[in-house]
Amino acid sequence: MRNIKDNPIVNMTFNFSLDIIDFVQQLKKQKDWDLASQLFRSGTSIGANVWEAQNAESPKDFIHKFKISAKECDETEYWLELCKASRHLPTPDEKLFNDRHSISKAISKIIGTTKRNISR
Repeated sequence: MRNIKDNPIVNMTFNFSLDIIDFVQQLKKQKDWDLASQLFRSGTSIGANVWEAQNAESPKDFIHKFKISAKECDETEYWLELCKASRHLPTPDEKLFNDRHSISKAISKIIGTTKRNISR
């Protein structure tokens, strides 16, 4: 297994998952179980797939796991925007949006760089 403690994207996504868990607790207090569950699954899946990619079987497998993370990142944005737009739900703080955006950019960069390295 690779050293994940010194890996910035692993750390970013792990900490983002912790922040998602905290926000999901706010949703659960309002008894919005369905939305809390959706946000929990997509928001923590980003980091789970990044973590799993660290043990990818090949560069293509690595890219595939990061592409899954990218999709989960997009889905998480949807759920966060839905919470923000609804007058019935707690509003996520800007840190969640900013961190999600930073993660999305990093994931895209990692995918692009890995693809270029494969084609060399």
